[in-house]
Amino acid sequence: MNGRVVTIITLLLWLSSIVNVGCTTQSHTPKYYNELCSQLHHGDLIFRRGTGVVGRIVTSVDGDGHFSHVGLVAQLDSGWYVLHAVPHEPDFEGDIDRVKCEPLERFVGRYRNADIGLYRPVTDDSVKQVAVEHGLRLSSSSCPFDHDYDLEDTTRLYCTEFVEYVYRLAGVTLSQGRRSEVNFPSMSGIYIMPSDLTHSTILEPIY
Repeated sequence: MNGRVVTIITLLLWLSSIVNVGCTTQSHTPKYYNELCSQLHHGDLIFRRGTGVVGRIVTSVDGDGHFSHVGLVAQLDSGWYVLHAVPHEPDFEGDIDRVKCEPLERFVGRYRNADIGLYRPVTDDSVKQVAVEHGLRLSSSSCPFDHDYDLEDTTRLYCTEFVEYVYRLAGVTLSQGRRSEVNFPSMSGIYIMPSDLTHSTILEPIY
């Protein structure tokens, strides 16, 4: 993604914060939360359709997609968490855009009435464990968010790139090589879009 696109998206994010579109500063526990928790497995992918500006941008350029963001589910001692690479969601003043580990409830409750999807990699539990371990490592090291959306640079990661990367380190290519060529006003390039993952035959839709 070129600098002009990043500038446009940054401007839209700033505008959304002013007019309070979509993203809220508090978590709203959805009514389906307990049902969702009952179906989770360690290593699942959890998708979210954001109702803010960025979510609308992603779903508009992902012509065959329904979701705008994805994370990796991890069951830790204190409960369910989501590992994900996310921009513009700081946990504290001065926080950078990065790979983070946050409670599932906060992930699904960030947007009111956001659509959620749960997909399960059809692979061994040992593979899922390795992917989660890599995700935890990247979270612990505060791996930066990739604002250039550059698939050649794995020192910084964006959301779909993150889940693809940690599973590839575990020996599985979730997207099966799918990539989307985006030709949008002021935006063009090759990206991993959410639909490149949801259309994979090695991901089973659960919820």
